[in-house]
Amino acid sequence: MSGIDDPQATQAGLAQAETPVVEPVRGPAPAVTVAPAKTGIVSLGLEWWPVVAFVASAAMLATAHAFETFGKLYPCPLCLRQREVFWVAGTVAVIAIAARYSPWALRARRPFDLLLGAVFPYGAALAAYHAGVELKWWPGPTTCSGGATAAASDLVAMLKGDTIKPPACDKAAWIFLGISMAGWNALISLGLATTALAAGFRKTETVR
Repeated sequence: MSGIDDPQATQAGLAQAETPVVEPVRGPAPAVTVAPAKTGIVSLGLEWWPVVAFVASAAMLATAHAFETFGKLYPCPLCLRQREVFWVAGTVAVIAIAARYSPWALRARRPFDLLLGAVFPYGAALAAYHAGVELKWWPGPTTCSGGATAAASDLVAMLKGDTIKPPACDKAAWIFLGISMAGWNALISLGLATTALAAGFRKTETVR
């Protein structure tokens, strides 16, 4: 009859309402190891360090050749050795960039970063040694005893059998803000070395 509740239906509804909802027990989320979160230019530079190293090496070589070609500042033997450092660094950087798109990208990243971290400190030490030679703090190698500033491209003199002497290493050909080219190279290489080591020794943290 209408208006009269079914006792069995009423009891079933009450039992259903009083039954607590049991949620499934979930285990801990798996740990994921990621690099610590950083923002800004520093994070971008460390993440893409091989690209930064390549651009910096190319810029240093381009600057050196521009001074030689347009400024007629011909390199001494120590200057040429410093250029070799950037050629090596640029080559390593290109290989490191290519390795990032290989199956072993995660394993290759740190070794290449640390390899660049070894190349740039050597360049900084070599440039600092050259700057010390220019300041007469210590003698330079015997190959740096050249005197006349002659162009290596002087083919006429070479055909005549004349000896083309490179510039002396103990004379700064260009100074800016009281620092020679070798001094600036030492400072820039030191900064690149610091960045390379920071990229190579980046710590990771475990998040859940």
